[in-house]
This record gives sequence, structure tokens and C-alpha cells, in this order.
Amino acid sequence: MIKLTPSHAPRLGNGRLNWKEMASSYAMVLPAIAFLCVFTLYPMIDLFHMSFYRGNANNPFKSFEGLDNYKWILFTQPDFLVSLKNTAYYTLAVVVLLISLALIFAVWMQKDRRINRIAQSVFFTPHLVATLSCAFIWQWLYNSESYGLLNSVLDIFGLGPVRFLDSSATAMNCVVAMNVWKGIGYYALIILSALKSIPNEIYEAARLDNSSTLKTFFRITLPMLSPQLFFLLITITIGSFKVFDSIRIMTNGGPGTSTQVVTMFIYNYAFVRNNTLGVASAAGVLLMIILMLITLVYFRALERKVHYQ
Repeated sequence: MIKLTPSHAPRLGNGRLNWKEMASSYAMVLPAIAFLCVFTLYPMIDLFHMSFYRGNANNPFKSFEGLDNYKWILFTQPDFLVSLKNTAYYTLAVVVLLISLALIFAVWMQKDRRINRIAQSVFFTPHLVATLSCAFIWQWLYNSESYGLLNSVLDIFGLGPVRFLDSSATAMNCVVAMNVWKGIGYYALIILSALKSIPNEIYEAARLDNSSTLKTFFRITLPMLSPQLFFLLITITIGSFKVFDSIRIMTNGGPGTSTQVVTMFIYNYAFVRNNTLGVASAAGVLLMIILMLITLVYFRALERKVHYQ
């Protein structure tokens, strides 16, 4: 890695900094900085500010509540803790299934064969479809009425209809299956590109040492893939905590509260209920803090085990 020193800065002939070149450099990154400030930093600050008030989006005069909104969702109203529990279950299931299945499919598609090239296109296609469209399609597949595809197939074999989305025991798992199906191709291609970047000389040396296939996978392949797996772990976790559209279409948080996640809780208190925008903002702040803590734990616990080439 090149260590930057003051000598690398643009200078004039007399040793002074070339401020014109520096100004042009800052001007190039200014649009990105402005975009982050307007669409990321300001909403975060405004969200934190609104969490101390009571009111709605159309009322400019909101009453100050202090920490009452946080106390209410943490100690009085059990809905937030239920939604947090459901979100944790969904996140754990999606992270484990996506990374495991993506890794298996990537290893399977590693060899340059015609069927593997076709499989790459087939697996990646669902990622190109909008989540709303996927949710509508899978809602039709799961439908418990006679026109639901899965129940129609079960009816051919004389099996009774299954209430996939209408039962609290199966609804969340059905949503997990849809999202895993949609994302597995994208993450498998990321792992596949990392697999193809591993030098063949390493595997040749392992074969000369009579290393078994299983030992080679766990001692060579997985450590070489650890940067990509670590990246996927963080991105999938953050994306799973923010799941909304698929649950909104397929179950709308039901039946009961079995699929009520944190984002659904925020949506209901921000746009459905009256004068509870502060409660939704407080839940958004707590969600942001939880994601920061999880990311910090990941870096503290796993970053040292990541092997960079």
C-alpha cells in the first residue's frame, strides 16, 4: 500500500500547495457529498428530532414528548418487541439460507460447462424482477383458494389445501422462501466471481499434498472467500432488517402479528395511525441503532478471521 505524504499533494514550483488543483478535486466529489448530506445525513438528524415529538406529518406544530415515545414502545406497547422478534427470526433465516445456498450453487457452477452458463442466467433472472412483482406471483402460488398453484398441485394428489399465508405457523417461512428465491442468484454470482479469482496454483499444491476435497474446501476455498462472505453477511443482514415490500403485499403483517416486522411497525404508526409520527420516528432511531450495533459486532468478532489476498 502506498503511504501518502505531503509530497504527494499538488504543489507549485515554490513549494506552495496548488489550490486550484485541490479545489477541482473537491469539486468532483462535491455532488456525492451533497447527495449524502441531503438524502442521508439530514433525514437521520430530522428522524432523531421528530422522535421527541407527538403529531403527524401534516401538522407543523407538534407537542414535545421527550423520551416518552421511546418508553412507550419499549415498556408499554408490546408491538415493537414482537416486531423486533419477528425481524430477528426473518433475518437469521434469510442470512443462513442465502449464504449457504449461494455458496453451494456457486461451487456447483464453478466449472465452465454449458449447463452451468445456462444455470447462471436462470438463477440471476429473479433478481431482475421487481420485489413487488415477485410478491404478487408468490402470493398467487401460496393462495389457499382453488386457483392457488401449490394447492392445485396438492389437490391432484388428494391432499387437502394448505393455508400457507393464512397460518401464523407458516406465513413467515413462506415470505423467507420467496426472498431467498429472489436473491440467491445474485449472491451466488458474487461468490462465483470470487471463486474464479482464486489462483489454480493453490489447488495444485493441495493436490500434490494429497489433500481431500473436503479439507481443501474448508482450509483453502472458504478462507479465500472470507472477504466476500463477510461483505454478504453485512449487506444481507442490513437488507433483511429493512424488509417491507414483500411482507406488505403477501401478508400485510398478518395473520395476527406473525409477520409484523419493524418496518411494518414504523409504517403503521407513521401513515396509518393518527398523531403517532413520533412513535414511528423513535422506532426508526432504534432500528438504526440496532443495525449499527450489529455491524459493530460483526467487525469486532469476524474481521480478524477475514483473509485478504
